[in-house]
Amino acid sequence: MDGAVDIKFLITLGGILFSVAGAAAVGKMQIRSILESLGDIERRLREIDKRIDFLESGHEVISSKVKTLAEINSVSALASHNRETSEMQAAIKQLRRDMERQLSMHNGAHPPVAQKQT
Repeated sequence: MDGAVDIKFLITLGGILFSVAGAAAVGKMQIRSILESLGDIERRLREIDKRIDFLESGHEVISSKVKTLAEINSVSALASHNRETSEMQAAIKQLRRDMERQLSMHNGAHPPVAQKQT
């Protein structure tokens, strides 16, 4: 039986070819599934990256606002503000005294005013 092809050999060869074809089909399906999963993971990573960029830009804005508020509420700024406020209050008190003095001089009656002749 050297060189003779019998039915047993053909069945074995057919089984091997069928197994190889089946394995190739399964491999192809698994590769397709892996590629789809990889695409999904890549899309999710891009979304996460966008969110991180957004949060980082928001963090810069928030830290800038906190810095501004810290400068406004600093001891030197509050001292300056309090000084200005006290100066304005003192000026208002003086203006009220001056106004009251003016009002006390005026009794509501006007004397006749002589007209100048030219």
